[in-house]
Amino acid sequence: MPEQASPRGTFLKIADAVKAQIEAEPDMVELPSAADLMRDYKISRGVALRAFNVLQRDGVAEQVPGGRWRVVRADARLDRRPLEQQIAEIITAEQLEVGEAFPSASVLASRFGVSRPTVTKALDKLEAAGLLASGGQGKVRTVRALPVRKERS
Repeated sequence: MPEQASPRGTFLKIADAVKAQIEAEPDMVELPSAADLMRDYKISRGVALRAFNVLQRDGVAEQVPGGRWRVVRADARLDRRPLEQQIAEIITAEQLEVGEAFPSASVLASRFGVSRPTVTKALDKLEAAGLLASGGQGKVRTVRALPVRKERS
């Protein structure tokens, strides 16, 4: 009987290969997509997703909005607050005043490494909270109010 490839344990081998790639490339921040793994290793989507789950379980990767995965490094500290809180902090960090222009969704998307629609949703939440004023499509958003810091006891 000819020897055939066994699907059992394939996802573990893929996970080990991705771990080796992460160790070899210290600048790597985003994992290959499931489609990339499927193409490169000639595996099914289910096997690729199981490999991602192994990487997550081992603390090497985490899923980000949009179905992508990023590398988690022990020496790097990630800000795990909701995106709208991180964006609201820009007002304080850059000492923006009421009425000043706020960075565009495109600028914020590249700054935070997320898609523009994701940033737009966060900006909409800040508008609803009264921190930002929207000028409409193609118009510059402006700061409407300064965020209030809540003291923790």
